[in-house]
Amino acid sequence: MPTRMRTLPALMMIASALTTLTAPAQTTATPAESGTTLPAPSSIRMQPGAMALDGRFTVQLTGYTEPRLVHARDRFLQRLSAETGILFGLEAGGARLMIHTERASAPVQRLGEDESYQLAIDGQEATLSAQNPLGVLRGLQTFLQMVEETPQGVVVPDAVIDDHPRFPWRGLMIDSSRHFIPLPVILQNLDAMEAVKLNVFHWHLSDDQGFRAESRAYPLLQGKGSNGQYYTQVQIREVIAYARERGIRVVPEFDMPAHATSWLVGYPQLGSAKGPYSIADTFGVLDGAIDPTRESTYVFLNRFLGEMTALFPDAYFHIGGDECNGKEWDANPRIQQFIRLHHLKDNAGLQAYFTARVERLVAAHGKIMEGWDEVLQPDTPKQVVIQSWRGRESLLNAAQRGYRALLSTGYYLDLNQSAGEHYGVDPLAGIADKLTAAQRANILGGEAAIWSEYVDGQTIDTRIWPRMAAIAERLWSPADVRDEESMYRRLDLFSTRLADWGINPRAITESMLENMSGESNPSALRVLASVVEPPQGYQRGGLRPSYTYTPLNHLVDAIPPESEAARRFAEVAARIAVGTATRADWEHARAMLTEWRGNAQKLAPTLGRSALTAELAPVSATLSRVAGIGLDAMLLIESGQHSTPEMAAEWESELKAAEAPQAVLILPIVAPVRALVEATAQGSTTH
Repeated sequence: MPTRMRTLPALMMIASALTTLTAPAQTTATPAESGTTLPAPSSIRMQPGAMALDGRFTVQLTGYTEPRLVHARDRFLQRLSAETGILFGLEAGGARLMIHTERASAPVQRLGEDESYQLAIDGQEATLSAQNPLGVLRGLQTFLQMVEETPQGVVVPDAVIDDHPRFPWRGLMIDSSRHFIPLPVILQNLDAMEAVKLNVFHWHLSDDQGFRAESRAYPLLQGKGSNGQYYTQVQIREVIAYARERGIRVVPEFDMPAHATSWLVGYPQLGSAKGPYSIADTFGVLDGAIDPTRESTYVFLNRFLGEMTALFPDAYFHIGGDECNGKEWDANPRIQQFIRLHHLKDNAGLQAYFTARVERLVAAHGKIMEGWDEVLQPDTPKQVVIQSWRGRESLLNAAQRGYRALLSTGYYLDLNQSAGEHYGVDPLAGIADKLTAAQRANILGGEAAIWSEYVDGQTIDTRIWPRMAAIAERLWSPADVRDEESMYRRLDLFSTRLADWGINPRAITESMLENMSGESNPSALRVLASVVEPPQGYQRGGLRPSYTYTPLNHLVDAIPPESEAARRFAEVAARIAVGTATRADWEHARAMLTEWRGNAQKLAPTLGRSALTAELAPVSATLSRVAGIGLDAMLLIESGQHSTPEMAAEWESELKAAEAPQAVLILPIVAPVRALVEATAQGSTTH
């Protein structure tokens, strides 16, 4: 059966704010913020009519052809068949998609290659034209997202699209070190990355908790530094080939000189302390660091880099460079003497010395070095790419000084911010007016990051998707595509497609709830789970100790970072509070609050079955009380009565207490309920 149903009129809202929907065909196209495609294309012009798809639909390749294009066509038809239930290719004579490719792309995908495409759908004929296979890959994903299932059948509305990315570097970093991420999970994430036109997979392969890539030159790296969980070189080549098929570059990261404990387990002679070292089972900024003062360090690194740069074909090679606390350097008299003899100012100067040496080794192996913003020093070579994680100032500083840079600040998926918060972060926001045109061109784009302290192979998809798609739009679509309401509407549609790539956050949550409760239908637990969220930022580490071996099976691990129910309630509550709500809004809000208030009584009998559920009792009670306050406040607003100062103070005291995390969970409906409470003092009566 089809995985989703939408109507053609819904798609025709694709540019509801644009005059192009009703303008003549020759009208200049404008970016679309609504409809179904995500990321939104650079320009789209809707036309009357639609292409009907049935089993006779065919796809033909013209112009330049290569196996990657054939594979892309086959994947496209498989996806289309899976989503619509139609078997294609049984016979010809129906609608057709003509794909024309001008020429080959680079043998090894390069930064800044042309990814543009033109897609025209007109009746029973559609044409997809691109300069090279990368544009074809992007255009096929747009076509897939435009497919509609209507009462009249499967159709694609007629349209003319001219699309290209805003930024050339649009990436996702997955940390496979702190928790090992199995190969199938990596591959299915590459599939989903292709769907939203991402083009860089940044693979974080070493950290204090594990060295995850096979080295044949130094086999003790993975032999002693991985607990047996690492990717073989055969598997790494599989990932690289898989990514190339989807127009995605693979940039490896091997963190140095800090975050390097796993290096030192097998090769303690690299370390700045006496050792022995062991794989870290805690998180944070640890002391283990490579010794920058020994020539033997650079002999080792030169051989290692030679092996890894040959394995990874991309032009860029990430060496980390972040969060070196220098404690091992401070405690080593020989290293301190080296600092004095070489007239280095401090540990930062020593790290700059190390970075410069490593950069020359990377360059000697034909690669361009990339590093976190700590590697930006007064004499850092201009070809180094700076990845900003500590704030926008480092991005601005790098661009002004002539360095190419990309933004990760604001795109950390592990910090559990909402899709809307990520969507509001733009690489050029707040700094564009401080840069010349040439300096603005130094901003290559951005990368989302999922650090894996609190995710594993089972739960990582719930943290990446669907929010990653919102970031992908920010990096692909024009800067003026900013309608958050439209983004959320399209994100909901995109979420229904995730299962096509083996990514199903909702199913993961449901499975974990069943395991926690021991029930096949944990309805009351499901209600609670739908309206709580993990704490944002770095709160979690301070709320409950966690180690690499800590099971990630609590409710905080099962739920998505953003509660859709709480977000929708907040929207309705805001309208009620300001007096613009409809009767449907009132009924919706009352129904949600009533369910939440009564859920504690339904859930209570099952909570004692395990420690995983027992810890939820206070959370459930708090939800019930907050929902009750919301209902009381709504009753006052609806009747035109005011709350007394004593009543308002009591409610605020309870809401303030409800904001505190319980069982490492937060209750996002507190703020919208507070808005209702505040409205009772204003006596709003519009409903």
